[in-house]
Amino acid sequence: MSFNSKLIELLKTNHNLVDDEGELLIAAVQDRAWKMDRDLVKLLLSDKEIKAKFFDEIEGHWIFNINTFLEYISQKNFLNNSYTRFRNRIGLTIGEKYLRERGEVALVWPYKDTVLEGGQTKEEEKRKEIFFNEVLAQDEINRLLDPKVLTNFTRHTANGKEPVKDFKRDENGVIRENLILKGNNLLALHTLKTQFRGRVKLIYIDPPYNTGGDTFGYNDNFNHSTWLTFMKNRLEVARELLSDEGFIFVQCDDYENAYLKVLMDDIFGKENYRNSIYWHRTYAGKTVSKNLPWNVDTILLYSKRETTNLMPITSELTKKDINSFNKDDNDGRGPYATVSLQKTGGPGPETTYDYIDNNGRVWKCPTKGWRMKKSKLKALENDNRLYITETTIREKYYLKERLEIGKQIDNFWGDIGNMNRSSDISYDLSGQKPEKLIERIIGLATSEGDIVLDFFLGSGTTASTAHKMGRQFIGIEQLDYGKKDGVARLQSVIEGDETGISKSVNWQGGGDFIYCELMKYNEAFMERIQAAKDIEDLLDIWQEMAEGSFLNWYVNPEMPEKAIEDFVAIGDLEKQKHLLAELLDKNQLYVNLSEIDDAQFKVSKEDKALNKAFYGE
Repeated sequence: MSFNSKLIELLKTNHNLVDDEGELLIAAVQDRAWKMDRDLVKLLLSDKEIKAKFFDEIEGHWIFNINTFLEYISQKNFLNNSYTRFRNRIGLTIGEKYLRERGEVALVWPYKDTVLEGGQTKEEEKRKEIFFNEVLAQDEINRLLDPKVLTNFTRHTANGKEPVKDFKRDENGVIRENLILKGNNLLALHTLKTQFRGRVKLIYIDPPYNTGGDTFGYNDNFNHSTWLTFMKNRLEVARELLSDEGFIFVQCDDYENAYLKVLMDDIFGKENYRNSIYWHRTYAGKTVSKNLPWNVDTILLYSKRETTNLMPITSELTKKDINSFNKDDNDGRGPYATVSLQKTGGPGPETTYDYIDNNGRVWKCPTKGWRMKKSKLKALENDNRLYITETTIREKYYLKERLEIGKQIDNFWGDIGNMNRSSDISYDLSGQKPEKLIERIIGLATSEGDIVLDFFLGSGTTASTAHKMGRQFIGIEQLDYGKKDGVARLQSVIEGDETGISKSVNWQGGGDFIYCELMKYNEAFMERIQAAKDIEDLLDIWQEMAEGSFLNWYVNPEMPEKAIEDFVAIGDLEKQKHLLAELLDKNQLYVNLSEIDDAQFKVSKEDKALNKAFYGE
């Protein structure tokens, strides 16, 4: 039963909402909705799918979203499932209200309120995508995003590949395995929700930049809006995976960065925006004509909650930094530099005072107050850590101590290698990031044992760096990079690879990871179509496809005699195979977990057992 039909039948069970003949009275439903009728709300809460659609969960309480419900039941010809009311209004809402009803500034684009599967599997591949609207195609979306069956499990160790027998878990039941998932990353993210919702401490992604020259080749007709929909779908589920103390870093260039910032403000909350980090990615220059050379990538940093703090982290001092320590009292402490004692923020009651030094001189309170309490300032002077002249009082910073603790970093990262002059590039693949960049990000956001996720894994730099730093990693990749993919990279790492940050962290190899794939949904039918010997075989397959609902949503599942006659009349077996393959739903390529016992998918006994172990069922 479709969502629309289920809702109608549920509403009909309330005698106050139907006429004498048992037909639904829309006016009665609308009236009771506006009045927040207790019986209506209780009825809607009784069905899990309907509850998820029309209610929002806030700290364990379910809040009726009356606007969404009224918009849905008020569509023209709601009872006969007509969608005409929404034809020209897709993507023009914010907070469930149309823009004309609100006074807010919002990022909107065509097909904003849709789910785009994004089925690219090769860099050169381009395909016409289907946009499933969140209101009109709820059934299709639910099926698309259901957890998937996993297959081809392999454990990679320093000694080679081994079969997977079980999954290690901690005392809270959380899977404690490094994982690499192959398959569509949107569907893989929704698959991971069952086990890792609220468990991931750090997400770093370097998505396709949508420049026209990179690997983002989806739907040329809606390239900009398609990219935004593509990112919105993935960032929304990424937020669900983040722990309350988690962070997400998203790398981008100038082509989409401004739009991405507004999109992330909407998803993660503007209050949770922390920084735009600017990484000096390349020193490649060009003759200035219409624009200046572009040498910087932006990394947008958001937290899950406003109160979460980053880890304290410093960088190594440069030669210029070291040369600035140019004073020496010859007291055995070595060279030092001096820094201001004035507070950078506003003055406070404990930092607003006049200071009298040991020689009786009075130092007036700075405009913004002192950086410390009077007792701390006096302790520094008694330890000869204040630089005092007739006109100046400053604190001494000793080079020896600075070398040990490093230099405070800011949001311009020009000191950690780049894309074309870095000895840190450890894997020969275009677009690869240096491990030092990922090392800094992981150091800022995590501690040992925390979970790090990258769902645009590429060559595996994030997973490799995380593993060397003692973090648990999850990587998702849907494109095929051949022999230079993340799996090969990680195999080299656990065998003791000496590139990247290996020397600085004393990496000796070790550990393991599990590789698995999302099981394809229509693969069996595709193989049978290709193997068909004649038109009779194809007609038999067509009949089974129609009965099994494997077709695109716009395809009539019926097999009328006229359609069969036209199909036979084509006369070319290869053309007939191609036409039949086109009927299959390319946006539902994987087997849903709920169908794992369906005989036609031929899920092995071993895979069934491992899926049960993975999903904890």
